[in-house]
Amino acid sequence: MRGGPDEEVRDAGGLRRSRPLAMSAHVDPVAVESAVVSAVVLCVHAAVWNQHSWCAVALVIQAFCVQHKWDRLLKSGAAVFQFRPAANSGIVPASAVMPLLGLVLRAKCASAGSVHLERFSMVVTVSGMVLALFLSLIALGITRPVPTNTCAVAGLSAAAILYTAKQTLTVSEVIEVLEVLLIFVYLSLIVLYLLPRCFTPGEALLVVGAVSLVVNQLIKRSLNWAEAKGGDPVNYLLPVLVAGSLLLGVVFALLFCFMESETWVSSLFFHTMTAVLGLGVLVPWLSLFVGRHPITWLWDFVTFNRRRLELVAYWAALCLAATCVVLQQNYQRRAGSKKHRASTVVRKYFHVLAVATFVPGLLYDRRLLHVASVGCLAVFLFLEYVRYFRIKPLGRPLRRLLTLFLDERDSGPLILTHIYLLLGMALPVWLFPGACASKGTLPGAGGLVPYAGVLAVGVGDTVASVFGSTLGEIRWPGTNKTVEGTATSVLAQIVGVAVLLIFDTSVDLDGAYSWIFGSVALVAVLEAYTSQIDNLLLPLYLLILLML
Repeated sequence: MRGGPDEEVRDAGGLRRSRPLAMSAHVDPVAVESAVVSAVVLCVHAAVWNQHSWCAVALVIQAFCVQHKWDRLLKSGAAVFQFRPAANSGIVPASAVMPLLGLVLRAKCASAGSVHLERFSMVVTVSGMVLALFLSLIALGITRPVPTNTCAVAGLSAAAILYTAKQTLTVSEVIEVLEVLLIFVYLSLIVLYLLPRCFTPGEALLVVGAVSLVVNQLIKRSLNWAEAKGGDPVNYLLPVLVAGSLLLGVVFALLFCFMESETWVSSLFFHTMTAVLGLGVLVPWLSLFVGRHPITWLWDFVTFNRRRLELVAYWAALCLAATCVVLQQNYQRRAGSKKHRASTVVRKYFHVLAVATFVPGLLYDRRLLHVASVGCLAVFLFLEYVRYFRIKPLGRPLRRLLTLFLDERDSGPLILTHIYLLLGMALPVWLFPGACASKGTLPGAGGLVPYAGVLAVGVGDTVASVFGSTLGEIRWPGTNKTVEGTATSVLAQIVGVAVLLIFDTSVDLDGAYSWIFGSVALVAVLEAYTSQIDNLLLPLYLLILLML
């Protein structure tokens, strides 16, 4: 039972401390979350100021209206699929991510004179808007009675977006957007049916939408592989991995509906088919873009110089340290209660290890970090398939070990927390527009773009969780997050920026200190009020703001 404002409690160490106080004013967390996202949209609109930025404003307005319909459907259980409980729909923050990314990337590519990437950024912007409109259409179609006013707002927004797309995109680009929508529809049906309670509608829009865009681009470049052959092979690793992992998951999900997965025969079949897919499909597919055998290319790439070998050895030592933490927590559960769960502080050890992994790579060799993070994602996805399907001999041990680190967001059959942590740290590295940066870095605050994941997730989220849970006294209205946690998060990220300026001499902020502080503070407030996966959402919004 929650105590009064002066009640004292004892913490795990027996020390007496006050229970965190909640501010008296009642505030709707969804409204604050939407206000923060709207502020980011207006910042991008003021900096870009074109037809698509006006459409982004209209999209967020209709998303705010539709989000209430989605939230009502989730509470009543009337949604078509089973979404992640204990969270709102997250339509507003998810709807804005892809369009805003396209807008800021287009601005950078236009200033650098890269016409091809500028046109691709426009496709990303319009694709994100169309996918968000499709998700809104689903909510409005199953809501009873039909929300007339919301339908009118969504219709006006859709009309403005479609008219702008007609005026600014070529016929082939419009077809490309429709292809992304088609892939999104089919993938959404498969993912949400096979994996109930793993995503909110907003998270599904963000994850499945990104996968749909990547798969469509890979298909397009595969059909024109002769033109794409001259590109950087590093840029093709992630699309091939995404397509291969998706194909592997769908195939085994269908097969194991008709056969038992926890037998040695199934284990042999699983590993054989994985090897066949990897060596017989993905390796030849990747060789089309690399121009040589991918394995020999990878060996030459890693052994290019001594520094790369030292980084690989250092990362291997960190992997060993992370494994020791998992095994030590498992030993504590065996020695104590079977219901033992890792504390917040223990879970944040992995955030610290992620920072220790990414910072040296960002400082010394970003291309190697790009390749290593893609390889780590491949390992994580493969191990999750082994755990999910209970493939012998590692399926059950992995299931037992990873349940130690579950939180309220892992309510479905998948355990995605560690994958989201990797994505949050790696996405700014993968999305960095290297072709639009003449000197390998962007001017002003843009120089911090590759560090957005380190700052938002590795530093900010870690400090906010640890200090908020141990020292927090005043809670933000309508949420369990504390003001002290948010304040220390902002302070830690500013200190982190100062430290990065010492070690990374290529970053020249050019007096953009106030903008960096405002961006960090805005994202920290979003972290306090969002119920979505913050490891995925926060780095993307910080990246968008830093690129302005």
